[in-house]
Amino acid sequence: MHADDAGREDATGAGGSTLLSEAREADRTRPYAEGDPILEVRGLVKHYPLTRGILFKKQIGAVKAVDGVDFDLAAGETLGIVGESGCGKSTVAKMLVHLEPPTGGSIRYKGEDVTKLSGRALKAVRRNIQMVFQDPYTSLNPRMTVGDIIGEPYEIHPEVAPKGNRRQKVQDLLDVVGLNPEYINRYPHQFSGGQRQRIGIARGLALNPEIIVADEPVSALDVSVQAQVVNLLDRLQAEFSLSFLFIAHDLSIVRHISDRVGVMYLGRIVEIGTDEEIYDHPTHPYTQALLSAVPVPDPTAREHRERIILHGDVPSPANIPSGCRFRTRCWKAQERCELEVPLLAVPAVFREVDTPARHDSACHFAEEKRVVPQEAPGPEEGSAQAGVPGQEDAPASPRTGETGDKEG
Repeated sequence: MHADDAGREDATGAGGSTLLSEAREADRTRPYAEGDPILEVRGLVKHYPLTRGILFKKQIGAVKAVDGVDFDLAAGETLGIVGESGCGKSTVAKMLVHLEPPTGGSIRYKGEDVTKLSGRALKAVRRNIQMVFQDPYTSLNPRMTVGDIIGEPYEIHPEVAPKGNRRQKVQDLLDVVGLNPEYINRYPHQFSGGQRQRIGIARGLALNPEIIVADEPVSALDVSVQAQVVNLLDRLQAEFSLSFLFIAHDLSIVRHISDRVGVMYLGRIVEIGTDEEIYDHPTHPYTQALLSAVPVPDPTAREHRERIILHGDVPSPANIPSGCRFRTRCWKAQERCELEVPLLAVPAVFREVDTPARHDSACHFAEEKRVVPQEAPGPEEGSAQAGVPGQEDAPASPRTGETGDKEG
């Protein structure tokens, strides 16, 4: 990151902020209040056929990349999606923006099924659902200037910005994401990875969308740059009332930015709830195994944590096990798991009690298990700083303004 950009992290860019905010207020097609479900996904399926033959192809099976995904995304909310590589996270993201047509299921944006739209109707919806891609190096055309890249959506949707003021809008967007507006004539190879991702975010904001689908937007960046990009997304959400679907492998980053978290395994969501419910009160064995692999910075707490080691390989999505698809690696598996598919619902054992473990989990034998240990108490008493002269409570994080517990 260049020195003249470092100081722009906290600057919202008054011109760009005002311009985008006015555009939002002028759009009267958005009556949804914060908390209302703006996106409803039901039974979403994506199967890729497996064929045999050259001239006369015959389907002999299918790769079930996504096999029945259900979730809601509320206005102003960030829903994080985590899971192993190949579990279908990115395929879900591509179907939401219609880069991949779904095999089945429905995607309802403000009550309207997007999967049944085409032509101008689909084009209008896609304007409000934009995507930030994983790789900042390959998602930008190296032969186009930054101004052309960010301004390209205006060629497809000219009603958003008349030709006369497109250059100014692009410069405003660069200012909003913390880049110098004078960089408008530069090419992608002249920027660092973090700066390129900011350009991708600016392109996603160009049409004043309501929903941003961020497909692992920080996985290709250095740790310090990851923090800057995540904080930028957090600020933009608050400033422009965005809803985020945030996909990532890093569980700590997902917890830092998400209001709710969904855990995917082999094409389905196996557990979903608030960040506290998932991280502090997981009930599905797969979620517990994922959390047990999260690095713990406290050496004392690390010694007392329980590691859950999964044996065996992830089954092929072309040959999914019967019943519970996690049963081949689960230490709780019984005969019922082989015969009956568990539903994504509140487990019966928690339905009558008021506990954070009362959230949707697709397991026949769900039980609460704290996997990530709390920080170990000091040698004297409850706090490591108790009784030490001159020591105060943990200072606020310079990155988030919160205590270190929320740090990624």
